[in-house]
Amino acid sequence: MLLKLGVVPQQIAGGDIYPALEKGTIDAAEWVGPYDDEKLGFNKVAPYYYYPGWWEGGPTVHAFFNLDKFNALPKTYQAILRNACDVTNQWMQARYDVQNVPALKRLVQGGAQLRPYPPEVMEACWKATNELWGEISAKNANFKKAIDAMIAHRNDQYLWWQVAEYTYDNFMIRQRAKG
Repeated sequence: MLLKLGVVPQQIAGGDIYPALEKGTIDAAEWVGPYDDEKLGFNKVAPYYYYPGWWEGGPTVHAFFNLDKFNALPKTYQAILRNACDVTNQWMQARYDVQNVPALKRLVQGGAQLRPYPPEVMEACWKATNELWGEISAKNANFKKAIDAMIAHRNDQYLWWQVAEYTYDNFMIRQRAKG
């Protein structure tokens, strides 16, 4: 998706991002979020903090199993593995939800400048992503099946979020602004 926008993405190890930013080898970086960005010191060499992270709506923990081996396990062991994966994913999300807030405050207090991506950038990302998904779907039936299911689910979720989460969050943000 980034290539479609004219970006030349570089996949480099986390520990190599800071020196690459410092030397000007790369112009920008996307990592995980404020908590990890602060730990890696990105704000010392990259003063602008753009949001939202289009390409990473939220973190997810992945666990991969050989399906035949997994199916051969006793049902109790399968349930234990499923539960451990579920709990780990939820724990990780909750941990970031708690740690990102104070980290973002510290980054801003330390001089990082929060900048929202302009609507034109967000719209270009949206368009490029959908084009890319269309291209991959045309060549890969499994991808098409997965992405179509994800889009249908996302659309239903946005309907619910628009009714509940979005309206509640908007109300609470306005209340906070009032003091």
